[in-house]
This record gives sequence, structure tokens and C-alpha cells, in this order.
Amino acid sequence: MRIRIYFCTFARLICEYCFTAMDNYIVSARKYRPSTFDSVVGQRSLTDTLRNAIRTNHLAHAYLFCGPRGVGKTTCARIFAKTINCLNPTADFEACNECESCRAFNEQRSFNIHELDAASNNSVEDIRTLIQEVRIPPQIGKYSVYIIDEVHMLSQGAFNALLKTLEEPPSYAVFILATTEKHKVLPTILSRCQIYDFQRITVQDIVAHLQYVAAKEGVVAEEQALNVVARKADGGMRDALSIFDQLVAFCGNNITYQQTIEVLNVLDTDYYFRLVDAALRSDVTASLLLFNEVLQKGFDAGSFVIGLAEHLRDVLVSKDVQTLPLLQTAESVRAQYQQQAAACSAPWLFKALDILNTCDVQYRTARNKRLTVELALVKLSQLSVPAAQATPVPQPVAPKQAPSAPAQSAPIRPVSAPVQPVAPSRSVQQAPPARPSLPKIPSINLNTPSAPQAQPSVPVAPSAPQQNSPFSPDQLIGAWVGLKRNFPREERLLAMLSDFKPVIKGENTLQLALANPLQKEEFGHFEGQIMENLRRELKNDLIRLEIVVKEYKSDNHAYTAAEKYKQMVSDNPELLNLKTDLGLQLD
Repeated sequence: MRIRIYFCTFARLICEYCFTAMDNYIVSARKYRPSTFDSVVGQRSLTDTLRNAIRTNHLAHAYLFCGPRGVGKTTCARIFAKTINCLNPTADFEACNECESCRAFNEQRSFNIHELDAASNNSVEDIRTLIQEVRIPPQIGKYSVYIIDEVHMLSQGAFNALLKTLEEPPSYAVFILATTEKHKVLPTILSRCQIYDFQRITVQDIVAHLQYVAAKEGVVAEEQALNVVARKADGGMRDALSIFDQLVAFCGNNITYQQTIEVLNVLDTDYYFRLVDAALRSDVTASLLLFNEVLQKGFDAGSFVIGLAEHLRDVLVSKDVQTLPLLQTAESVRAQYQQQAAACSAPWLFKALDILNTCDVQYRTARNKRLTVELALVKLSQLSVPAAQATPVPQPVAPKQAPSAPAQSAPIRPVSAPVQPVAPSRSVQQAPPARPSLPKIPSINLNTPSAPQAQPSVPVAPSAPQQNSPFSPDQLIGAWVGLKRNFPREERLLAMLSDFKPVIKGENTLQLALANPLQKEEFGHFEGQIMENLRRELKNDLIRLEIVVKEYKSDNHAYTAAEKYKQMVSDNPELLNLKTDLGLQLD
């Protein structure tokens, strides 16, 4: 019996200690809730508008605060209600927190400010009770303020019951409606309110406020860690403060980046940097191994694709100084983004983002989701191959080394080797810009007086024989259909390549019949590239294309009764005699 008494006494002491500790702790979202217009984060234009309305005494009878969760709708409603009832407002029209009305509000015993949660009080009877309370004038202050939170949850009957009072309330009544889904509020309610749209709080504002809270609480937090918290909160300050409390409970008074991504289950951005570097090196093996490591850490493949796309977006905006403010990350990481942006070309980033966007769409319906992501990573690794091949093209000419070579005939003749692969029959305007060897030949010292024998070496390119291989109509159609691979994004050209086929009209002469002059003009933009590909596929450099436009033949259809009768008479003249004999008339 004595042991039982001791145990109960010990349990009672533990419970008293726990309750005391709980009473002393207040979550940051409540402890640092703004109490003045100046302390509201990220809604400067709205708070200035409300303050100016108080200063000029232009108060409406109904307001609608709408926006995402955790951006300060209910907080601003309380501050506004407290300020308009303050007996001694400050010079910048803030509540004084000293008068009887302010003290009653701070102690939660004010009878002038009423809050109603429409999520749980959404019936007609609840609104009728509210209407009865509206008839009672305020005891202290000028206004009776009614804050209805989550107003979109009211039923149809409750909205109708509120309409009349909301349109013509007593002079001392002010309604403030708050909602996260404005589209669910009746238009008749919207027309009776001043609407204030709250915006999402930016990452920079959330990080700055978290740094302020951390300094007040004596917590040392890395900026990169707070940036992760801000991005995780998705524009909501309440969510950011809740995550901050969670990190403090795990990390103590020293919050690091590694601990933050561990608690929040966020993939380290270093993986994205390493994967992009592997893709630029065309290292498929490293890309697949990195993706496998991400999966082994327990991360979802779909979230990985979305994160990689966001990383490439950040790399893209880091390429230009004007778009650099769009980079929502810590200052310590911006240099790393700019360094990788310098290694990536803009076309490569565009194609990579397109691949990841397509992968994200296909991932939702794919049966083998891992294979879908791996194929996207393989495509990313293959993107850098054409870029690497395109950059060193001008190097074989080496015009800077020409002055060091002696002006003799022997060393000049080998110059024809890099020039020889260029087909001489192709026109200059049709040749792609990746063949600069012919224009760069005059840069070599061939016109110097000491080397007169070098002049005959300039026309060495025509020594290459022209291809003139015969081809069949089937080979022509096959090469024509294969042109679609070279123009994957030109939708109108692809449609013309599918609808119209060339025919052989003579030796090395093709004829293409188009429907109208507009198609001929559109086709002319790509004619040079098309002919170049056809000559290469058919191995015939003498092919030429003749484009004609089909003649338009109007169809003479009879639509009206008179036209039909005229056409019938032309086919059978006896119908005219029949009409005359019977005295018939056309309707």
C-alpha cells in the first residue's frame, strides 16, 4: 500500500512538471504572430491600403480577405479590427496597446470583436444568431467587427441569410470575411465586399523573418538551411515557423543544412549538380549510378525528376544578370549555380528542360516508372554530344598558324585536305553555318609576293567529283519521308512533307505540286536544307527541285431553288415547257 502511494505521488509530480513546461512553451507561429501593420511580412501594399483607409476614415462595411494559407489573412483582420477600435491611435495609425479597447483585445475579453469559424458553424441557424448579435451596439470603441473565417464553407442557405445584413448593416458593424477559395463564394457576396488578394510570401521574406525569430530565440541557423525551410513552406509563413520549431526540436540551438534536409526528407542539391556535370560529360554510367543512389536513399523517382527540372531552371536563370534575381536560393550557393551555368549552353538547357517535362508527364501513366526516368537521363547525356562536335569545327583551318609557316608551295598544298570534304556544288546560301572552311581559305598567306606559285592551289576544291547516282521513285519517296527527322518541331513543314510528294519529271529534275502560294512561301524557307539532305541521301549532287502551285478549280454547286432549276433546265429543256403549261412558279 505504501509503495502504491509513493508511485502515485511520483506520477503526480511528473504530470505537474510536464504541464508547467507545456504552459511555458508557445509555438513560434503564435508567439511571433504580428500585432501591428508594420510587423506583417510580405503584404506591404495591403497593409498600407488598410492603414490609409483608417487615416482618411474611409471604412467599408464589408471586406473579403482571400489568398493561400498562412499568409496573414486572419492576422490582418484582427489587427484592422483592433486598430479601428483603438481610442488613442499612434501617429502612423497603429493601435496604442494602452487604451481599454486594446487591453481588452490583448487579453481576449473584447466584446467588440467577434470571430466565427464558418467551417464548423455553417448552418442557417448560426448566421441567424450572428445577425441577432449585430443589433447590439459596441460598449467600448466605435465598431463591432465580425470576422468570419473560411467563409467559403457556409452553406447556400447561410449565404442567403447573410446577404441582406451584409448589404445594409448598422453603421457600427464591420464584416471581415476570410477564405482560401474565393471562387466558392457567391458572386452576390463578392459584389458587397472590398476584395483584398493576399499573395504568397517570397522566399527572401520568409528567410529574413526566420533569421529574426532565430536571433530572438538564440538559435544559430545556416542561411542555406533556412532557404530550404522557406521553399518547403511554399509561401506560407505559418508553415515555415512550424517547420522551424520542428528543426529546433531535432537540432537544438544549431541548425545545419545537412540536418535540415535529413529532417525534411529533401534531396541534397549536390546530387543535381553532379548529375548535370555527368550529363555534360556524356557519362551515362555516372548518371544512372547517381539515380540509383538517390533511390536507395528512399527518395521518390517522380520527386527527383521535378527537383532536377527545378535545378535546371535555376541554372538557366543564372546565365543572365537580369534574370539572376529569379534564383530563389541562398547567397552561398549562387556562385555554384553561376559556375555550372557558364558550362551549359542555353539550347542545351532548353532541350534538357523539355526532356524532363516530357518525362514528368509520362511518369504518371508509365508502368515501368524507373525505366522512364532512366531513359530521360540517357537522353540528357546524349544532348551534349552534338554540342561538343559543333564547337571544334573551325579548328582544322588554323588561320593563326599560317603566318609562322614559310610561304612555299610544298606546305601550302596540304591545305586542300580539310577543304576537300565540302561539296562544291552546294550553293553558299544553302550551306549550314557549321562549314566555315571555304570562307577562311583566303586568310592564309597565299597572296604574298614571295609565293606566286600558290595562286593555282585556290581552286583545288572542284577536283572532288560530283555524285550523280541514279535513283528510283521508291528511293525518292523514302528519302523524302526521312526528311521529317531533320525538322521535328516545324509542324507546318511536317504536314506538307506528309501531304505532298515530289515526282521525277526528267533527269535529275523533281517537281513538287503544292496547294497554294502560302505553302510555297513556307516551303521556300527550308528549301535549301531539304535539297541538301536529299542530295546526300540519294547520292546525287545534280538534283534540282521545281515547285508548282495547283490551279484552283471552283465547284459550281447549285444551292438556291433558282440555281437548281436553271441547272435542271440546262440538262432537260422540256422542263421549261412543263413549267409554262402548268403555270408553275418558283418559291
